[in-house]
Amino acid sequence: MSEEFSNASCSPSDCASCSAGCSSRMDESHNTISLTLEDDTEVECAILTIYPVNKKEYIALLPLDENGQNQDGEVYLYSFSRTEAGDPMLSNIEDDEEYDAAAEAFQTIVENAKKAEEKTPE
Repeated sequence: MSEEFSNASCSPSDCASCSAGCSSRMDESHNTISLTLEDDTEVECAILTIYPVNKKEYIALLPLDENGQNQDGEVYLYSFSRTEAGDPMLSNIEDDEEYDAAAEAFQTIVENAKKAEEKTPE
């Protein structure tokens, strides 16, 4: 799996606390990562958030189509770390219990973002 961050105008952080106000739309200001899947298919993904769970970090990615959109709402979750050189490194989450914890934490982030959005006057 190879990956490369691009569009560095927005840092990969918890969208619920991001001041850019872009959590509900996808545009050029989002960081993206290009994944090469096991079948050698390349998928461009928007980085939704990098978040901690039990002393490890995880990354939530939104796969994008050729138009930069996501129609089905599918999200990819990976274990996230950095190499000694500071490059991002993603790993599959192999353990079901670990995946469940990462997914539950991500769901909490999404719910908190929705609550924050509801409280914000238009």
